[in-house]
Amino acid sequence: MNYEYSKVEKDGKLWIITLNRPERMNALHSPAHFELQEIFNNFSNDSDAWVAIITGSGDRAFCAGNDLRYQAEGGKLEKNPMGFAGLTSRFDLKKPVIAAVNGVAMGGGFEIALACDLIIASESARFALPEPKVGLAALAGGMHRLPRQIGMKRAMGMMLTGRVVEAAEGLSLGFVNEVVKHENLLESATGWAKSIMECSPTSVRTTKDVAMSGLNFSSVESAMEQKYDSVVELFTGEDFIEGPLAFSEKRKPKWTGK
Repeated sequence: MNYEYSKVEKDGKLWIITLNRPERMNALHSPAHFELQEIFNNFSNDSDAWVAIITGSGDRAFCAGNDLRYQAEGGKLEKNPMGFAGLTSRFDLKKPVIAAVNGVAMGGGFEIALACDLIIASESARFALPEPKVGLAALAGGMHRLPRQIGMKRAMGMMLTGRVVEAAEGLSLGFVNEVVKHENLLESATGWAKSIMECSPTSVRTTKDVAMSGLNFSSVESAMEQKYDSVVELFTGEDFIEGPLAFSEKRKPKWTGK
């Protein structure tokens, strides 16, 4: 399905969402943000959608961040309640999203990737939060997510300088899960998605929800003492019965995600 600024391909339970503004290095403006908000709304609400991959069109860029040229040309800026790409302020999405970073991921582009659950990077991928170099700040979650993902000192080393990090260093720092050859990027990201989809989607959603929600508490003990709605859904769902049954019958489980 082609939108004006994005493309959506559906492969069974998997959605592949492609930012499609290659002439602007997939930089995003307000209309693109609202379009992506609609796409992720649909993904979240579709019971047949289990995992999403987000990537960029072309060979140069995943997303170069805000479309500053659009602003310079007088384009109207409208704040999206779901954040950059309709994703960075979407805190209730329990389904996993994989970033397949095919090139430059700068500013808001890097913040999109940080908001995803996994980052698979092409060898040509580059990451930065360069906002301080132009008198701005990474306000789409980057200043909060990066320290949580790689530690404060390492994050400060990137954020205070705005320096560019290559894919291999991103893997070393810990915010990238895998670096692959450029031509193998989507294949690898799809492989990760298929591995996730072999598991119970109810269990996957519960795992993401509890892991992310638990970060709100300062101690493991406090996090474990909380009551999570997703755990209740897990224990009362069909997959909770199907998993042990399939194991005992020595067959692959038939997950329903219910």
